[in-house]
Amino acid sequence: MADKSKENLDKVKKYEKEADKYNASQIQVLGGLEAVRKRPGMYIGSTSSQGLHHLVWEIIDNSIDERLAGFATKIEVTINEDGSVTVQDDGRGIPVDIQEKTGRPALETVFTVLHAGGKFGGGGYKVSGGLHGVGASVVNALSTKLDVTVMRDGKKYFIDFDHGRVKDEMKQIGTVPLSEHGTIVHFYPDPDIFTETTVFDDKILKNRIRELAFLNKGLTLTFTDKRKDTAETDVYKYEAVSRNTLPF
Repeated sequence: MADKSKENLDKVKKYEKEADKYNASQIQVLGGLEAVRKRPGMYIGSTSSQGLHHLVWEIIDNSIDERLAGFATKIEVTINEDGSVTVQDDGRGIPVDIQEKTGRPALETVFTVLHAGGKFGGGGYKVSGGLHGVGASVVNALSTKLDVTVMRDGKKYFIDFDHGRVKDEMKQIGTVPLSEHGTIVHFYPDPDIFTETTVFDDKILKNRIRELAFLNKGLTLTFTDKRKDTAETDVYKYEAVSRNTLPF
């Protein structure tokens, strides 16, 4: 009985000792995109090659949402000579006016605030894919550099980021014909996050792009790998489904 009392006393002392250590100072509050960089696996599954390529899928999915909304007809995916990736579509272009809750341009908000986007019943999209308003900001958070060019309403806008933070605020950089519209996202995956590799596999990208073209009738997807001596462009477009056109 005495041994039991001593055991209970020891437990109480241990609890009191540990309870003193576990206080408010140990509760972390991660602001902005810090949570994504702290626990990237929660958002993209892993920081392996699979997670690396997931970054591309998220940006492409945003462009496909424009297709599903009835606007984009073409999505161009390019691996640049320096290993960065560019995804361009001819959709409406991400909005650039001020977002009411943040007081910042919507373009900036989409890439810096989690769960910000047109996928939450605000009328932006009736059907959508990807991480539902998280994808663009997650890709930004996990990139050393990311820049976005938007063409809409006859104007061209530009904004760039450094490790998820705004580097240069959004500005108009020119004008374009009203017929020219869409979004261009260009990013460099962060080697501090993707320690296994930051080298994109052209076969993985091609296979996925081919599948997405098959699943989105009439949408043209292109893939160009500028790292190769001959930077040929592969074009994927499916108008009808048959056994002969199955990409997988």
